[in-house]
Amino acid sequence: MPPKSAFVVMVMEAQAVINKIKYSKLLRMFVFCILVLTGNSTAQDSERPPFKHYFVQGNVHMFEPANTNGNPGALVGDDGILLIDSHFDFSVEDLLASLREVSDQEINFVVNTHVHPDHMGGNNKLAAYGVTILAHDTVRLQMLEEIRIPRRGGTFIPAPPAEARPVITYSDAISFHLNEEEVRVFLAPPAHTGGDSFVYFKGSDVLHLGDVFRTNMYPIIDKYNGGSFHGMIEAMGLAIGMSGPNTKVIPGHGAGPSDRAGMIVYQDLLFTMRDRVKELKEEGMSAEQIVAAKPMADYDDRYGGVPSWTADDVIPIIYEELQEQ
Repeated sequence: MPPKSAFVVMVMEAQAVINKIKYSKLLRMFVFCILVLTGNSTAQDSERPPFKHYFVQGNVHMFEPANTNGNPGALVGDDGILLIDSHFDFSVEDLLASLREVSDQEINFVVNTHVHPDHMGGNNKLAAYGVTILAHDTVRLQMLEEIRIPRRGGTFIPAPPAEARPVITYSDAISFHLNEEEVRVFLAPPAHTGGDSFVYFKGSDVLHLGDVFRTNMYPIIDKYNGGSFHGMIEAMGLAIGMSGPNTKVIPGHGAGPSDRAGMIVYQDLLFTMRDRVKELKEEGMSAEQIVAAKPMADYDDRYGGVPSWTADDVIPIIYEELQEQ
């Protein structure tokens, strides 16, 4: 038999612990993150590094995880590292190892683009290393209670520990000034969630859009945490409007950096989904009938490869929002 991968060994060890002890809420969150949220991983994941590094441009780097969950970004320089998103708790050491290949500086700050655990799950460990955590006001409030996330019909995770919560929050926008660069963090319209942050590295001309923008799957609208499909159209329009021909864009999910043209392609997907659902709704079809009609079948090869979230999950959300207009 081939040797077990590190991931398989970790899962087996976690399961053995569960069989022996009554696990706490924090352990349940750890096991949930490994066994459930990494459902996107494939056999090929064990054949590539945990994080693939991309130099974006200027002072900005992107780290793409093998399981495709949550792409951290980083501003590096002599003043230290500003990290965008902390990925999962169990991935922090791998992420730090990837960062050390780029810079020997310490991480000063981490910005959480929203409340989902593949973007803030590593906060607890980073805080223990002295990293200051920042997010929108809404994200901190969401972390005070059990968090419901939308995949697989809605799944719950325990509230993060106090140490994992942001210690700095903002209402509309906040700026960092380090590594001879201005970094603007600002609230996007309600889109993926109601507390999405966009991050613009002005000197490097790089945008990190969190999960408002993804290049490998249909848009996830987290209605439990204030998300909006039509808000996502507005948010993408904002990002496209502030970008130029040389702007690089880090997507929340997807392979490698994108650009303005890539955002326009994604915005066209949103328009197409909205218009097709609206047309069938006006013909008198219910949400269930529209789902059964598979109006996005011609897009499934590109965006439908993640079983935990497909066009079937998005269509009822669009239908409901059209009903409210």
